[in-house]
Amino acid sequence: MEKIEIQKNFFIPMPVVLVGTQVNGRANFMAVGWCARVNGNPPMIACGLHNNHATTGGIKAAKTFSVNVPSSALLVKTDYCGIVSGKTVDKSGVFDVFYGTTKTAPMIRECPVTLECSLVQAVSLPTHTLFIGEIVGAWADKKIVKDDKPDFPAIDPLVLTMPDNRYWRLGDHAGDAWSAGKAFAKSQKPTC
Repeated sequence: MEKIEIQKNFFIPMPVVLVGTQVNGRANFMAVGWCARVNGNPPMIACGLHNNHATTGGIKAAKTFSVNVPSSALLVKTDYCGIVSGKTVDKSGVFDVFYGTTKTAPMIRECPVTLECSLVQAVSLPTHTLFIGEIVGAWADKKIVKDDKPDFPAIDPLVLTMPDNRYWRLGDHAGDAWSAGKAFAKSQKPTC
């Protein structure tokens, strides 16, 4: 297949989360697309936030943060939290807030999944800070858990694509990880 060169700012699809922390003594939430699991044991997650955001300063000060997975039903409120700044707008009343063991990482009751994190490391980059947090608590709505596992279609998470700046929902099940390629692997000859 022929390839064409594209802009370097053409990103892969990203899960949309709401990162929460304390800003000026109140709960603050920011929509974030740059967030991923980065360690298995202990479980850790990393989120990249622009250096000029209020949430960035809040995480550095509180040393805790939350990662909340909104459903598509929360698209409008999620987008709102991405377009207004906690420096000028009090976002503490947008959602029903609760706290876990850290007592300083605000979480969103309306989100089907919420993760409470303790800051492990903040990596300074030219325009962003990469926050790595240990997941110290995880909560899920009972209705989205099946056989002790998350049911992602029931969670109905949002996905962000750039540079078109669009939100998407999950599509059809395409195959099973660490399984779909087994038959192909058996047909390949070892090279070493």
